[in-house]
Amino acid sequence: MVEGGHPQKNKADCDVKDERVPNGCGSKDLELAAYALKDLGKIPGDPEKGVSEKADFESAIELTGYGKFHYLLLAVCGFVSTSEEMDVISMSFILPSAQCDLNLDTHAKGWLNSIIFIGMMAGAYAWGSVADTLGRRKVLIAISFMNALCIVASSFSQSYELFMLFRFLNGAALGGSGPVIWSYFAEFQPKSKRGSMLSFMAAFWTLGNLFVAGLAWLIIPTGIGYTSHSFTYNSWRIFLLICAVPSFVVAALLFFLPESPKFLISRGRSEEALETFRTIYNVNTGKDKNDYPVKHLILEDMLNKGLEKPEKPAIKGKYKNMISDIIDNSKQLFVSPILRFTLISITINFTFHIGYYGLMMWFPELFNRFDEFAREHPGESATVCAVTNYVVGSGSQQDGKICSDKIESAVFMESLITVASAIPSNIIAVLGMDRLGRKFFLVFSTLTSGICAACMFFVYNKLHNLIVSAVFSGVISCGNAALDCLITEIFPTNLRATGVAISMVAARLGGIIGNIVIATLLDMYCPAPTFIVAALLIGGGLLCLFLPNTTREPLS
Repeated sequence: MVEGGHPQKNKADCDVKDERVPNGCGSKDLELAAYALKDLGKIPGDPEKGVSEKADFESAIELTGYGKFHYLLLAVCGFVSTSEEMDVISMSFILPSAQCDLNLDTHAKGWLNSIIFIGMMAGAYAWGSVADTLGRRKVLIAISFMNALCIVASSFSQSYELFMLFRFLNGAALGGSGPVIWSYFAEFQPKSKRGSMLSFMAAFWTLGNLFVAGLAWLIIPTGIGYTSHSFTYNSWRIFLLICAVPSFVVAALLFFLPESPKFLISRGRSEEALETFRTIYNVNTGKDKNDYPVKHLILEDMLNKGLEKPEKPAIKGKYKNMISDIIDNSKQLFVSPILRFTLISITINFTFHIGYYGLMMWFPELFNRFDEFAREHPGESATVCAVTNYVVGSGSQQDGKICSDKIESAVFMESLITVASAIPSNIIAVLGMDRLGRKFFLVFSTLTSGICAACMFFVYNKLHNLIVSAVFSGVISCGNAALDCLITEIFPTNLRATGVAISMVAARLGGIIGNIVIATLLDMYCPAPTFIVAALLIGGGLLCLFLPNTTREPLS
């Protein structure tokens, strides 16, 4: 995506040299050309309204005002992010409790943490591509229902293998949630508020972490549930069942929201886009839809004048057309000039999420290990590695020892403090994202969180472990908001969900590798995981300096 000033002269045709985008819409140069022509294309409207009847997307969304609709949209989309994060992070609270039910050792825990990311890799690309073809809203509804049903099914699973299967399917649904909801939400935002509102939505991830930590604390230690010789439905399963409720709720709420107007324009459906703008205007201002001043979208005029490239030969069949569009969208992500953005976004997401999920999902397990060591050695200090050696060598996870799933409430309290530490950083991100920029927050976050990861090796008691974990959680959450903003904005509309999806495939791969590597090395060679994570976070974060500035710039 090319950022910067507007073109200085009108173009007679599209500058894009890439392959044709389905429906002749969505190229970055074409849209920037439309933006440049907006002043020439406007027709004076009603003098009492003081605005023009013609507008491009940015002008049209500005004229809807900013109010009730956008805050309702934030609540629903934020709740989608909350439910997604709850489903991913819930596993980290289940692991210590389920180790006896499912016969888990550290290696099995690593795979159980990772299986949801494997599913997310499979689902991200598929759902993202479909969303760029069929629309954001329909896909989000389908994803939310599938996600909720898989969580319910997993809570009833009695074997490790069946539990893994439903967690994989759960991940396949969640894989589409991230790229699609971020694209959907961003495409309703004017450029002046997009950064702060995307950061605001990222804060709902922290809300999801708080919800899941609070629920785990309230439910898992109680020991409630039903147990018989052939069937067990204990407290951690009840906790998992409750985590499915938000997904059912958001699926229902999404029925009441419109399709993204930016997506509709990119598909040549200008009348539907105008109707969406009128609805937003009506909700925000309380005025009649017919009072909305924009009557015509400039991009539609430009298409009618033949600025688009020649249409591709028609392919018979709705599903063949959809598959053809998906393949074309994917190809365009790997053609210059988009190729550079695709490769950098893949690399940043991969390295960032090795750290984010690689450590964050192991914090409750580490807290539990410190707690177990402290019970047997009151007042003694020990590093993470010493504690791990004790737990594996002579504690609850030694070979042949009777399994114990006893977890103290302090473990959940420490986990709650860790995720709550992200609240101040999320507030700072909301207030500063459009002032200081995406790159500032991402570089600051990755540098600081990388240092924190290295410091994990040097902690020698529960308090030190809690402090470093809390600082890590806070700064990396801030960087997560910046990364989501930046990656969402660098891709053009017709490729946005697919581009974000491919980036998130890399993120999930990072989550998988992070969990498996940490699970393997934590017990075998303890010092390695923290320094590997530190190096990857810092190196990956600095790559964002090679991406364009998207702060307060129009969506391409």
